Amino acid sequence: MSAATARPARVTFIAVLTWIQALLNLISGIGLLVFQNDPSLRVQFGGSAGVIITGILLIVIALVTFSVARGLLRGSSIARAIVTLVQLLAIASTVYTAILLPNQLVGAAISAAISLIIIVMLWSGRAAEFFRS
Repeated sequence: MSAATARPARVTFIAVLTWIQALLNLISGIGLLVFQNDPSLRVQFGGSAGVIITGILLIVIALVTFSVARGLLRGSSIARAIVTLVQLLAIASTVYTAILLPNQLVGAAISAAISLIIIVMLWSGRAAEFFRS
């Protein structure tokens, strides 16, 4: 990134949202590990191994997500590609959800729209210039 290319506000906004998502995943993962002996959690996750594995996976995902957010702030094209891929998977997931659960159509449409907005924000205008430089 050249010194002449300042980070656009939309990239900062998306990175902050990514940090928040990472923090929520971290808290959830730690919470699962702390409360792994809760009987209702064990039932929901198919036993204590399910609770522990899910907790560890959430923590790992959080750490990766923190790294991706940092990459966005630094202008990393790899970070932008990862966020784009995740958003495309989210869109596919919401379409799948809407097909299986038609009563979730409105929520799925909103989620898909947000994902599409994030992709457009990362690949257009000043943000595109920022990641090219």
